[in-house]
Amino acid sequence: MNIEPNLCRVEDALEIIVGKWKPIILLHLLKNGTMRFSDLKRSIPNITQKMLTKNLRELENEDIIERFVYPQVPPKVEYSITEYGKELEPLLHAMHKWGVKHGLHKQQYKFI
Repeated sequence: MNIEPNLCRVEDALEIIVGKWKPIILLHLLKNGTMRFSDLKRSIPNITQKMLTKNLRELENEDIIERFVYPQVPPKVEYSITEYGKELEPLLHAMHKWGVKHGLHKQQYKFI
């Protein structure tokens, strides 16, 4: 690996996607495309409305997702992945693949 440890930017990347909910939110948007807030909430039943809102705002502030508010009553809000955010897809897939492999590794060597 040719990454100079003192110049490593992995921490910057992790700061954007780390957490219990952000990867799940991103995977739902990557799989389903544009989703309404209520659909996202329904897709992730254990997340609170407050936590979903917080995570969506953080991802929006990083230009990973975009939010569209329809001018109607009651309000309709939709979220989708930006073109920039779609660049995270291979990273999320690689992390998932490694997570599966690590789970098997732990079972094999009884680290659990």
